[in-house]
Amino acid sequence: MRVAILGLGFMGLTHLKAYRRIAGVEIAAISSNDPRVLAGDLSHIQGNLDIGGEPVDISRVPKYEDAFECVRRCDADAVDICLPTAMHAPATVEALRRGLHVLVEKPMALDAGECEAMIAEARKAGRVLMTAQVLRFFPAYLPLIRAAGDGSLGTVRHAVFRRRCAAPKWGAWLTDKKQSGGGVFDLLIHDVDMALACFGMPEAVSATGHEDLAAGIDLVTGHLHYGSGLTVTITGGWHLPSAYPFSMEYTVVGDNAAIEYSSAGRPPHWYGREKDYEIPLETADGYQAEIEYFIECCRTGRAPERCTPESSAAAVRVARLLDEARAKKGEPVACR
Repeated sequence: MRVAILGLGFMGLTHLKAYRRIAGVEIAAISSNDPRVLAGDLSHIQGNLDIGGEPVDISRVPKYEDAFECVRRCDADAVDICLPTAMHAPATVEALRRGLHVLVEKPMALDAGECEAMIAEARKAGRVLMTAQVLRFFPAYLPLIRAAGDGSLGTVRHAVFRRRCAAPKWGAWLTDKKQSGGGVFDLLIHDVDMALACFGMPEAVSATGHEDLAAGIDLVTGHLHYGSGLTVTITGGWHLPSAYPFSMEYTVVGDNAAIEYSSAGRPPHWYGREKDYEIPLETADGYQAEIEYFIECCRTGRAPERCTPESSAAAVRVARLLDEARAKKGEPVACR
């Protein structure tokens, strides 16, 4: 299977390295507006995760400066879109109209309307559309998804998701809200998606926080309010353009047990009424696992059930509502 990667920054390189480990996949083309990348030099690409390791040789891969030209001219079966968020919808629609399957980085798009247009185009084209909501494939989050789904936690009474990092230095477009949707939107879309995967759509949201993208500060404490009485808290954001380390974590408490994880040195742990233990994890890389799943969906023509485009669109809808609610300083906003 031949895949073109549109956008070769931090996440594009992360995906490229994952594709190189999957048998039967060939990189058909790459697009980038970075002259160093077009010259084959990837040494300067960085992000909030370690993507070091062996150098990647792309000298023989066809390269395009313009992503849409790449879509029109590449000899590929699918495209992997790692462009600024504002380009997700138009690039996805263009690729689907040309008969290509699409894996698009999170957030799926800037708003629900764009997401719905992408979904409609995928149905019309009869092609696979999937958003790379990678937490659904991360080993540390799989035990939570299973526990929330099989009822072993009992009725959930408390849930907190937290994610924070320094303001990014690897992509100027992230500080432009018209391109990224904002730092909180781009970063915490992971945790919104995970909350929806575990607990479904809330009835309302509320939020407080502060946004100053130019200063590298974008913070929120958001709440998802459910009819059952459960309130899920999602909190974090950008902590200045500094050396503040990236971390992510969750705590979920039910009538039968609690489950907790932090990337800052606390592996997933189960705290039951009768016993507690560290949860053994799968060793698979989450990025490779999500891409392998996407490739398998393309090869079989099966719609992605583990990460549906409809669920990714719902995450965008709720994340945008949290941004709206933050401006209302804690006033609840109904999930329309």
